[in-house]
Amino acid sequence: MARRFSLLLGAMLAAASIAVLPATAQTIAFGGIRADTTAEVQVNADSLTVDQSDGSAVFSGNVVVSQGAMRLAAAEVRVEYGSDGQREINRLLASGGVTLVSGDDAAEAESAEYSITSGTIVMIGNVVLLQGGNALSAERLTVDLVTGAATAEGRVQTTLSPGGN
Repeated sequence: MARRFSLLLGAMLAAASIAVLPATAQTIAFGGIRADTTAEVQVNADSLTVDQSDGSAVFSGNVVVSQGAMRLAAAEVRVEYGSDGQREINRLLASGGVTLVSGDDAAEAESAEYSITSGTIVMIGNVVLLQGGNALSAERLTVDLVTGAATAEGRVQTTLSPGGN
């Protein structure tokens, strides 16, 4: 899935030859997503390692995390639980090439942190966001799943397609 996304991303960026606008920060909408952060989180992976001493679990190999319409894929995802043991998830730490998909929007980064309690996902490192015919790259992308707003920071570049096509 990540390889297919990377090939699609490369083709779209190569084909897009409209204006490139560098900036330091830009606020955007991420698919109008207003995710229910209380919805069940499902994780599929090749393997799981649980550490009872620190209350964490590490999923490895082709990890796919689903919550409602949102999908997050990575090589590895560390689940950190709250003080009540393994009933309340505090956050997910994804690494090894992260892809986040919601509706028609897709983002890719080196790593991501999903804070379940605040409902935010922070993607870090060579972030690329595709929305329709538009592409955006930055060093950091913060997505608020409650409002659907996102903020891109760190040498932001945007390729815009007239009419959103």
